[in-house]
Amino acid sequence: MAQLVRDIMTGDPATVAPQTSVAEVARIMRDEDLGVILVTDGDDLRGVVTDRDLVVRSISQGGDPERTAVAGACSDEVVTVGPDEDLGQAVRLMREHSVRRIPVVDHGRPVGIVSLGDMAVEREPESALGDISAARPNT
Repeated sequence: MAQLVRDIMTGDPATVAPQTSVAEVARIMRDEDLGVILVTDGDDLRGVVTDRDLVVRSISQGGDPERTAVAGACSDEVVTVGPDEDLGQAVRLMREHSVRRIPVVDHGRPVGIVSLGDMAVEREPESALGDISAARPNT
């Protein structure tokens, strides 16, 4: 039987509004030990921002992180997958779009995130990536 995205996704993803400051998003990432946050307008997914996005698209450009909105740092062309889709579809999308994480959307509302690490832990737990992804963070 095929395994579904919902079987391995991380549910209840962290979200922020587009006008949230880059500094606030960075604090949320630090406090919740996250590398990605979804940018939403109400229940609608508007973008994805990673810790790398904050550095490359915002902080390195100058400006005040307390006054700079995350909308300018997030990826707004978002690839999504449904919770009832086969994991193979998520893998294909990750390869096709060169992404490591995909928001999981149900009826237009974000309900989770599935990551390359999640798949490694599930499919190849003895691999280096599976082992690293399953380990506790070293914060």
